[in-house]
Amino acid sequence: MAIKQTINIVNRRASFNFFISDEVEAGIQLTGTEVKAIREGKANLSDSFCYFKNDELWLKNLHISPYEHGSYANHEAKRERKLLLHRHQLTKFQSKLREKGVTIIPISIQENERGIIKLRIGLARGKKLFDKRETLKKAEAKREMGRAMKKFN
Repeated sequence: MAIKQTINIVNRRASFNFFISDEVEAGIQLTGTEVKAIREGKANLSDSFCYFKNDELWLKNLHISPYEHGSYANHEAKRERKLLLHRHQLTKFQSKLREKGVTIIPISIQENERGIIKLRIGLARGKKLFDKRETLKKAEAKREMGRAMKKFN
């Protein structure tokens, strides 16, 4: 019996560069070789973002490396991919995007219990330099606490 692997591809820069408010899980329109490449963990979310085109939400700059065992039907690495959401979720995000300084960014790619690949997206507002410094200070303090606790155990 094969061991079930879980997909967990995270956009680490998202929480460092942005304040993330509303999060939602969206379906993503993928081809067969893209699904296989994501299951191997060969995807990168770092420069990707979402935008609206004709009242549909699209994902741009998600890099999925070509599938190693793919043939002539292999996918393009940085093509635009359509996100699948309910209409009420789309209208909510569209209305929030009208505010200044708000964007939609991908946070992570996961596999649900049925084996379907989902993209976690969130409404984001950019952090200023001093906010980023504060985030670094908190992370460093957390690391120091972990080291101190490790010494006593």
